[in-house]
Amino acid sequence: MQHYRHYGTSCPPEPCPAPVEEEVYAEEEVYGEEAESLIQEEAEPMVKQTDGKTAVESKNGKRSERGGGGGEGGGEEEEGGGGGGTGTKYSMFTWFVVLALLGVWSSVAVVYFEVVDYDSVIARAKEFPMNLSDVLQGKLTAYDTDGDGDFDVEDAKVLLGLKAADRPPEERADSSPSSVHHEDGNDEAAVPPLVEDVFVPDDPRHDLHPEVLLEERPPEESPESGRYLTSSKFSQQSVGAENRSEPVEPQPQSDSPKEARGDLHTHTAPPSGKPAEEKLKEKAKTKKPKLLNKFDKTIKVEIDAAEKLRKKGKLEEALRAFESLVEQNPQSPRARYGRAQVEDDLAEKLRSNDMLQKAINSYREAAELPDATSDLLRAALKRRAERQQFLGRIRGSLATLEKMVQIFPDDISLRNEMGVAHLLLGDNKGASRVFGEVLAVAPSNGFAKVHYGFILKSENKIAESIPYLKDGIESGEPGTDDGRFYFHLGDALQRVGDESAYRWYELGHKRGHFASVWQRSLYNVDGLKAQPWWTAKETGYTDLVRTLERNWKTIRDEALAMMDQKTGSFVPEEENLRERGEWGQYTLWQQGKKVGNACQGVPKTCSLLEKHSEATGCRRGQIKFSVMHPGTHVWPHTGPTNCRLRMHLGLVVPKHGCKIRCTDQTREWEEGRVLIFDDSFEHEVWQEAGSYRLIFIVDVWHPELTGPQRHGLSAI
Repeated sequence: MQHYRHYGTSCPPEPCPAPVEEEVYAEEEVYGEEAESLIQEEAEPMVKQTDGKTAVESKNGKRSERGGGGGEGGGEEEEGGGGGGTGTKYSMFTWFVVLALLGVWSSVAVVYFEVVDYDSVIARAKEFPMNLSDVLQGKLTAYDTDGDGDFDVEDAKVLLGLKAADRPPEERADSSPSSVHHEDGNDEAAVPPLVEDVFVPDDPRHDLHPEVLLEERPPEESPESGRYLTSSKFSQQSVGAENRSEPVEPQPQSDSPKEARGDLHTHTAPPSGKPAEEKLKEKAKTKKPKLLNKFDKTIKVEIDAAEKLRKKGKLEEALRAFESLVEQNPQSPRARYGRAQVEDDLAEKLRSNDMLQKAINSYREAAELPDATSDLLRAALKRRAERQQFLGRIRGSLATLEKMVQIFPDDISLRNEMGVAHLLLGDNKGASRVFGEVLAVAPSNGFAKVHYGFILKSENKIAESIPYLKDGIESGEPGTDDGRFYFHLGDALQRVGDESAYRWYELGHKRGHFASVWQRSLYNVDGLKAQPWWTAKETGYTDLVRTLERNWKTIRDEALAMMDQKTGSFVPEEENLRERGEWGQYTLWQQGKKVGNACQGVPKTCSLLEKHSEATGCRRGQIKFSVMHPGTHVWPHTGPTNCRLRMHLGLVVPKHGCKIRCTDQTREWEEGRVLIFDDSFEHEVWQEAGSYRLIFIVDVWHPELTGPQRHGLSAI
């Protein structure tokens, strides 16, 4: 789901008032989309010509097709309908069944003239002393041909041959009295797992910002990219070696939105040995989650009516309907669950955190009722955990997931989600324990493998992480096809000297995770000019560049005064980017804000920068001094976003031995001169001189970002 800028975060970028306190609930919920079948909406009245037939709408909104013109019956005869006035042939027994079920005049009116609204007839039956609607629906299940749980007009048409069945015979067989359990709504028989949103954590080393779930879409090639020196050329150069090992491309994930893009991969899954027809039959036999308990079945008509309003987007009316149901039937789990869903939908529509909090509480109320079916309990708690995560309330979400694991201990997917929640809290130790437990009982679980490898990589256990990351990606399981995992696998392979890293980067590019093999940032805005090296004129920030170059000695002197005179260094670099050596940094601005009292030590430098908001206001960058000592090598790496450019002002640069590579071009610093590059492209640094190298780093917004875009992007 695409999240909004302010809706869905505990605090916006500026300080915010305390959020609405969520009711204490030590065992919170689990998210999941409702799997209950959608109520078919009535078509709008209309008349149109289709293949020689006239589609006629009745007053009830039902549509029928009647043969068009002439004694020939409107062309070739189709199944379920004849030409001219011959009509369809069906047995006297079939007519007898329909007459018995609907009545003589109702049958004629419904099937041919369609002037009777069958649904209203069933609803009307509830007003009688005997609940005829329940009697009718219970007795007529065997004749339910379209799988909607009752006998209605559409079923009558199928029996009379006027319409083809909406589902295969195998599924109808499953709906027969011998296979459908109506007497107990608390049946906890195994059902297929609910569809889950693919979610992968951010790098735990990053700040736990409330907007950790916000992410831009993967970049796509700009229509004008051919004008620029882009990574397409570089990727061809980087993967030219034929002796590199070829990674096994993972199986396509059916739930991934990226699969709609035909250029992402060419892999086809190997045949499983089962014909496609058998797979369709198995799919047809899949049972639907049971959300209604015994009591809920007695108010099914009212629940269906309220749910129909929700599905049609009439959310205010639906909310009133479900609130009325809850008021009249406080013991109904399905009514409370329906209310929670409407509140959830309204929160999306209104972008309201307050409304979303109401939904979270309503999901809990539905799950707390003693007679809730296991399927409803799972769906309500699952959705609750998801929405808690959306609000940035990760601890609450974790508590909900822990409760679910207690209720459904054999569900591996819930344990995996619990591991992700630990990662979101920065609790790598807890996440490692959870994923380790999963792999102990399910050694081939790809989701657990790739996350366990991710944790090992973050702990600098490079060689150990590779097989877990590799096997997890190759499993093709939902949640494993994520750019972060391709990113860290390739990085780990590079650090052990394995050139197959670029094959994995290429595969990540084909799957849409990277702009190219060289440009591997993960938080991007599509369509921005992409090239590794820039000139001051190309950026449009010539005033800033002139200010830096004209005042470089002033900036240098303040930096030297701030350095530790004993060690000749600043605070050590903490991003685990060094292979060896010493690298220190002194940060003035971070994420568009001054860092503490840092400017007090270098007041002239900060004063020079104050008027350049493209730098001081860049919430996806930093302004800092960087000192690197001899013998230091920085691994090939990429920055997190394509939304910034990086300026390097040389302050103290030895004559030989200091160089920086960005893609396939290597350059050297000069004192008093500014180098500009896009650090979302792969770059690498060597310091092989005899003394330290000191530079001033200034990140600026990418010049093609508009003002509203800059304001709307989350901080990194």
